[in-house]
Amino acid sequence: MTTPQALSGVRVLDLSRVLAGPWATQTLADLGAEVIKIERPGVGDDTRAWGPPFTTKTDGTRGDSAYFLCANRGKKSVELDIASPEGAETIRKLAATCDVVVENFKVGGLKKYGLDYASLSATHPRLVYCSITGFGQSGPRASQAGYDYMIQAMGGLMSVTGQPDGAPGAEPMKVGVAVVDLATGLYASNAILAALLHARATGQGQHVDIALFDVQAAMLANQATNYFVSGKAPTRMGNAHPNLVPYQPFPCSDGMVVIAVGNDAQFHTLCGVLQVGALAGDARFVTNAGRIENRAEVVAAISAITGGWTMGGLMARLEAAGVPCGPVNTIDQVFDEPQAKHRGLEIELARDDLSAPTRSVASPIRLSETPVRYDSAPPALGADTEAVLAGLGSQRSD
Repeated sequence: MTTPQALSGVRVLDLSRVLAGPWATQTLADLGAEVIKIERPGVGDDTRAWGPPFTTKTDGTRGDSAYFLCANRGKKSVELDIASPEGAETIRKLAATCDVVVENFKVGGLKKYGLDYASLSATHPRLVYCSITGFGQSGPRASQAGYDYMIQAMGGLMSVTGQPDGAPGAEPMKVGVAVVDLATGLYASNAILAALLHARATGQGQHVDIALFDVQAAMLANQATNYFVSGKAPTRMGNAHPNLVPYQPFPCSDGMVVIAVGNDAQFHTLCGVLQVGALAGDARFVTNAGRIENRAEVVAAISAITGGWTMGGLMARLEAAGVPCGPVNTIDQVFDEPQAKHRGLEIELARDDLSAPTRSVASPIRLSETPVRYDSAPPALGADTEAVLAGLGSQRSD
């Protein structure tokens, strides 16, 4: 007998596309929810065409993009024209059978179809309805679209990412993945779970309002509180850390190793490994605050020594001594790491119309009693339309 998953029995209607919403609903699917993804007929989610690279179908034609595959496993794809009266009515019927609706249309964009929170909750009061937008449901920018890149800029992330002024290549820099979308998806899934618990306890659903801009502000974390406490806006520091030294990549003869010293005892141990006792005994460097004040001298002294080591040799000595460190890996090297193999971070899911299984990254969620399960690959466009719509005869009532 298969063990039920944490969200077994939860049904989610996914009206979102691109990344933030699909990332949230993929997390719910991994945890056992049934996720019904509504897609435009003949086109589908925008990201199906965001390539190359693309998969290859069994007949040799182009399949879905790798981008689409990253955020849509475990879902059922239903083709419906939301703008047609028939399509909107079908979605309303589907919503009546669901616990959760997730959408990322512009504020008010679904009202004309009768698919906004007020319309759906009027007949389905237990419904948890999550809206994901650039700027939220209120405020002077509420009506404007928001995209990850512009929010990284507007929300301050790019102001603290990149080489410092005066260094080669100095300019504000975006992060290499769409971190605002991804964090927004995670905040959304957390909020949805909290709202589901409330609905089960009280019978009352609610509207969950998640904004990319709000999420990016929250993600500033210590950089925001550094500003609140000091009154000074943090600036770009390259790979250096604003609150810790040494905490950055250091050169080796065959690459770079990040050394992450989190306290004064670890710094003393690091100096022992590198055989620079004078550095550990220097009054300027004994405390982290002193090392921050004298950052350039500390980093230069350590770099001069690590440059004569190989990455493997340095990491072996540091790990044995308990000093946190790690290689600067390329993405292919990540999945070759013994730790990644042990944890099963790469998964494969087959789909009948594709010439090879889809490869993707496993969920990092590990539950001892209700483990994540991967039941299906990201779906072909419209693969489940007939089966899902055939089941509309038995609607739930609240």
